[in-house]
Amino acid sequence: MKNQWFKTYGNAISGKKGRWFVLVVWLLLAAVLNMVLPQANSQKNEMAGNLELTSPSQQAKKVAEKEFPTTSGTPALLTWYKSTGITNEDLTLIQSYTMELDKNPVDSQDTIVPFYQFPLPALKQQLSPDGTTLILPVTFQKDTDKEIIKDDLLAFKEKAAAIFPKNPNKPKISDKDQLLLRITGPAGISTDATALFSQGDLSLLFGTVAIVLVLLLLIYRSPILAVIPLLGVGIAYGVISPILGGIAKAGWVELDSQALSIMTVLLFGAGTDYCLFLISRFRNYLLEEKDKLTAMKRSLKGASGAIAMSGLTVVFSLLVLLLSRYGAIHRFAIPFSLSILIMMAASLTLIPALLSIIGRASFYPFLPRTKEMQEERALRKGKKLPSQTNKAGFGSRLGNLIVKRPIQLAVITLLFLGVFAFFSTKIVYTYDTLSSFPKDMPSREGFDIIAEHFNPGELAPVQIIVQTDGKSNSVKEDLENLAYVELVSKGIQGKRNSTILSYNLEMNVNPYSNKAMSHIPDLRKKVETSLKAAGITNASDKVWIGGLTAEQYDTQQTTNEDSSVIIPIVISIIAVLLLVYLRSITATAYLIGTVLLSYFSALGLGWVLLHYIFGVDAIQGFIPLYAFVFIVALGEDYNIFMISSIWKKSKQLPLLQAIKEGVAESGSVITSAGLILAGTFAILTTLPIQVLVHFGTITAIGVLLDTFIVRPLLVPSITVLLGKWAFWPSKKHIMVVERNSSHE
Repeated sequence: MKNQWFKTYGNAISGKKGRWFVLVVWLLLAAVLNMVLPQANSQKNEMAGNLELTSPSQQAKKVAEKEFPTTSGTPALLTWYKSTGITNEDLTLIQSYTMELDKNPVDSQDTIVPFYQFPLPALKQQLSPDGTTLILPVTFQKDTDKEIIKDDLLAFKEKAAAIFPKNPNKPKISDKDQLLLRITGPAGISTDATALFSQGDLSLLFGTVAIVLVLLLLIYRSPILAVIPLLGVGIAYGVISPILGGIAKAGWVELDSQALSIMTVLLFGAGTDYCLFLISRFRNYLLEEKDKLTAMKRSLKGASGAIAMSGLTVVFSLLVLLLSRYGAIHRFAIPFSLSILIMMAASLTLIPALLSIIGRASFYPFLPRTKEMQEERALRKGKKLPSQTNKAGFGSRLGNLIVKRPIQLAVITLLFLGVFAFFSTKIVYTYDTLSSFPKDMPSREGFDIIAEHFNPGELAPVQIIVQTDGKSNSVKEDLENLAYVELVSKGIQGKRNSTILSYNLEMNVNPYSNKAMSHIPDLRKKVETSLKAAGITNASDKVWIGGLTAEQYDTQQTTNEDSSVIIPIVISIIAVLLLVYLRSITATAYLIGTVLLSYFSALGLGWVLLHYIFGVDAIQGFIPLYAFVFIVALGEDYNIFMISSIWKKSKQLPLLQAIKEGVAESGSVITSAGLILAGTFAILTTLPIQVLVHFGTITAIGVLLDTFIVRPLLVPSITVLLGKWAFWPSKKHIMVVERNSSHE
């Protein structure tokens, strides 16, 4: 029954008519979808939220919007700075600039502080204590589109260039005696961040294609073969992008730049891997079969199971991200899993159809030929057939080494991975999104200027809202007595409920730092204690803490909870799929164990590289969860491909010989695939967004560890040491191993 299915499948995909039919179907599908549906990039929502409405900081925001409504929208902070001090002449020009904005506002401008109406001595009072910095707050109308805000911020800069003798937008922070303008605050940061991601889209696509093309040319030295996987991935992308665009337009999913950027890398990396798994088999069978279609049918029978299993492992693992409560992680699930699913389908249909059409010419100029074909060619050209040598290749030598020295290899690799896994416990995490942007990004420069020359807590006050039930309390006084609090504003009464009061609290530390975040629980506890002391019942239900520091704290708590849910489920799904495919509890256990070890080693080695060599102080707190899903799921791909080769050979060969041949057969293709996948993730390190740089670094390291340490050394060594128990409880394999081993 199984053989009949493979025969039917092989004929449908690589038959004389079937191969052309498959190619036409894919091309038509891509063409039709692109005509009727929008592209994924056109449906991005960079303002998509990350925290659930039920999180404490979002509950505080909801109460604030109800009781303390504002008609203003997104604020911008126009930051003026001169290292030698802002002069009276500078202030006069700033007043002229302010009058221009007030008298001739840009399209969506709502409010602006009228500095031009301030007497010069009063305006000087607004300067930072060292006299170098002045902040001009501007707000935009509520619900203004981000593209309009972007255009208005550009207009602000153009007006400044027209009024000031020297353009204040151009000087560098280090320039002495130069007045400069940097626009920061939510409006400036959001605009700059969107520009960064949009600039990276095309460079990421071209960079990924270039690295895959170069690596394929170096590995296979065939221009045609280098193009085939890229052509397959390109057609698959032509199907994926409009489908994602369509479902995003319908409101079924949300897309953002970060998810689409990583999806591009994943698609080209993993997609090329699946293509190589098939190409490797096809090349081997072309050495045995004169007919290219017969060779492809045998290739599909040998590789399709491993490709489907590998693809489904990644798809199901990525779908688990739907359980994430943190928006940025949740938004990964559909784009990633859908792209891998469609790419897997393309690897099992489109790629074999292309190879069947092109045939041996795919490998030009090094065409694989059968022995008979080589003899005929040599006879036709009047040349002697090159003598066959029995010199073992690297894969064969590695297989022999593993069989002879399994204990030594297992111990060395475990120690190597264990040392770097230890460093994963030393990682410092941050939840400050702004820190992941380049230091020379204008809005970050403005932010850093404010943080350095004013009390840092002014940048993002913590909003504390309490319901007092009309009773006198000491909340303000108790908060002011805290060592880390710089200032607490006077309580403002709620619009609908006068017993609700709002306080703005400024800390004396960077409000985006881990230290500031750690104070949020203490603030809540202190306020609840004050309310209880005033005789207010159910105090815990009458305190709301909002602001960016509170949102970062909620981000930390949410991503930690996501990790505690997602990681066990992903491991369980992979375990079930491995059990179904291998029918071995033992193999499932050590395959998962080794890839988990490589994950922690990748985190540790990534931290050593980023922190001790490149001076990175901290990495984003959600990167470990990002990296886990990719390293574990993709790393298991390589284990599946190699172990399936060993499993099949063990049915006819003694186990040790099966391991030797399995390592030799799968070694080169997995090494090639690993290099390409790691290379594509490494492309992320060329982007100016640090969160993607750190993610790309750690994931590329994880792939390389799986490719060069776990798969070729650790896993086969463990298999040798376990012997027949590697198949437990599969009786069929044990009997074969024992029967064949008795003839050794």
